[in-house]
Amino acid sequence: MNGLLFADWTYLPFIVLVLIISFTLHEFAHAYSAYKLGDSTAYDAGRVTLNPMVHLDIFGSIMLLLVGFGWAKPVPVNRGNFKNPRLMGIIVSVAGPFSNLILAFIGVFFIYLFQSNDWLNHMSLGSASAINAFTFYLVTINLVLLLFNLLPIPPLDGYRVLQDVLPLRATLGLQKYEQWASFIILLFVFIEPLRNVTLVPLFNLRYPILDLFNIPMKAIFGSAIEWRLFF
Repeated sequence: MNGLLFADWTYLPFIVLVLIISFTLHEFAHAYSAYKLGDSTAYDAGRVTLNPMVHLDIFGSIMLLLVGFGWAKPVPVNRGNFKNPRLMGIIVSVAGPFSNLILAFIGVFFIYLFQSNDWLNHMSLGSASAINAFTFYLVTINLVLLLFNLLPIPPLDGYRVLQDVLPLRATLGLQKYEQWASFIILLFVFIEPLRNVTLVPLFNLRYPILDLFNIPMKAIFGSAIEWRLFF
């Protein structure tokens, strides 16, 4: 995988902007939902904010630039402060990926909006290209973040959900494997044969999600986009 510094610099500003928005809202969603459900840990740490600088991790950002794989600062959550730790823990864990789903939906809405009204053809080439690039990356990056974070591998959100669903004995049994989790993720990301049988099929699930988005969009705009030709 190549880092963002090796991407087409024409689109680099849009990629960086979408990543900042997506990471910030993802972590904010965790922090805000935890705070509203009774845990002030993230609030006390100053994480219930839309300020990107609070959520972005310096080393994770550097890795994103260099190798195309990075991360934001994890939000501190104390499940012991919840009235129903398991249920509320699941809600907090899912809040982050759900924010990415919402951002992708918003991107799809604007793609439909501009296409159905033929607005792009009445703009300058530069403006139309900028809107196309931003909405494209807003949809694709957020669907990737949604699907990736739902993997049941620590420290991803899917693993936190799994911990809250499984019986306590099974959760404790999984903890002895957590030390290998980051290594497993790196193998999936950087070794192409493994990536082709793990992450590639996972990320292809974006098409069924986009097909679901088509249902309300068709009702609103009267037509449906064939996303497999679009992305």
